[in-house]
Amino acid sequence: MKNRYIGAYIASTALLAYSIGIRAAEYKLPNDNTAIVNSHPEFQIYKSNRPPVEERLFASKAVEAEIVRVKKLLRNSKLAWMFENCFPNTLETTVHYRTKGGKPDTFVYTGDIHAMWLRDSGAQVWPYLPLANKDPELRKMLEGVIRRQFLCINIDPYANAFNDGPVPDGEWMSDLTDMKPELHERKWEIDSLCYPLRLAYEYWKETGDASVFDEEWIKAITNILKTFKEQQRKNDHGPYRFQRKTEKPFDSLSNQGLGNPVNPVGLIASSFRPSDDATILQFLVPSNFFAVTSLRKAAEILNVVNKRADLATQCTDLASEVETALKKYATYEHPKYGTIYAYEVDGFGNRFMMDDANAPSLLAMAYLGDVNKNDRVYQNTRRFVWSQDNPYFFKGKAGEGIGGPHIGYDMIWPMSIMMKAFTSQNDDEIKACVKMLLDTDAGTGFIHESFHKDDATNFTRPWFAWQNTLFGELILKLVNENKVDLLNSIN
Repeated sequence: MKNRYIGAYIASTALLAYSIGIRAAEYKLPNDNTAIVNSHPEFQIYKSNRPPVEERLFASKAVEAEIVRVKKLLRNSKLAWMFENCFPNTLETTVHYRTKGGKPDTFVYTGDIHAMWLRDSGAQVWPYLPLANKDPELRKMLEGVIRRQFLCINIDPYANAFNDGPVPDGEWMSDLTDMKPELHERKWEIDSLCYPLRLAYEYWKETGDASVFDEEWIKAITNILKTFKEQQRKNDHGPYRFQRKTEKPFDSLSNQGLGNPVNPVGLIASSFRPSDDATILQFLVPSNFFAVTSLRKAAEILNVVNKRADLATQCTDLASEVETALKKYATYEHPKYGTIYAYEVDGFGNRFMMDDANAPSLLAMAYLGDVNKNDRVYQNTRRFVWSQDNPYFFKGKAGEGIGGPHIGYDMIWPMSIMMKAFTSQNDDEIKACVKMLLDTDAGTGFIHESFHKDDATNFTRPWFAWQNTLFGELILKLVNENKVDLLNSIN
């Protein structure tokens, strides 16, 4: 997802004992560091692919207990193996926890790129929130992520990714925008400011800890409001410009770095998508929906914790304005599916009909809580995006799902398969999604950024922590919703 295409094919060592035909009685593995609770013989084939204990960046007793609990329930040995590999992947390979000024400070790599995306980091640690009260150290680590995100927003609310301290010769310092050494990349994406609000709000609700909502928070929400209002572009284009010297058209903006024109109708312009690809029509619909719910969460915090009715009112007023504009401009009467949501609009009446795999997406809106799962327009949209009528839906021998221009034709993102499962109300559909995820790991035990529709061994990004942790989140959700029998019925 981050301007880096890593074509990866299975190494023989990655196959472990996964080869067809090997039986537990014929192949024995040395003991690993994680106790295998389920005693089924097949489990002996799947040795943990987690880092050795001494090399893990962060450990949580609550997470370990959850792994043991879930593995004990699962009879599908590969599913249990992949859950154990994936669920703790963010903690063990990307979390850099310390204290700063006596307060927790956590910098989270996205995986194979050693920078912190506001979106990714918020999503990567999200599944650990329900365990925060069971593990004080985990709770502190989560607090540190929130504090670091607020700090990043206050460095530059237009940036999407940050360095762990200044890097004067950083990879994208040559971009034609207001770069700073603290920034890894400066692509303006609405969701970069929404994910921190989602994380902070849920952390507060889960733990009751309001200490994160200090002066740094007030400064951050003030910057968020200012940026959102600037990007409504009511009076002018705003201060943001971006151009990059590149052969990739989606890596830069047209019109001297301003992007394509929008009509100021109350929506917020997003120069780039969650994929870090440039928008075509800058009113990105799923991100505007995300802004509405995020602003209302911020308003609740400001009213209850900070007693700042002035800022809370700004949040709710802006949320209502964007919501009203979405009702007027975000839909399209499709000849086959009825009323559906467009992916991008410009306020002039133009609509771009597609969906991208990255969240927020049209498919992921119900997962994020931005629309009701039973909403008629959403259900129509869901059918559209998972069909050949979506230009970035691909179907082949290995699987089916949504991709995007970031990787290109025929490359399916497992994230889209997971979002279909998260938002499904049909057990057969959920089962098919989970089986597809198991069948397209290329024998590695991990989830990748994308895979070719006809060959899952042709994949990108072997180390992408968000996808791994999201898989763990999905399996944990299904277990907690009493769908263990469904999971155990997967062959």
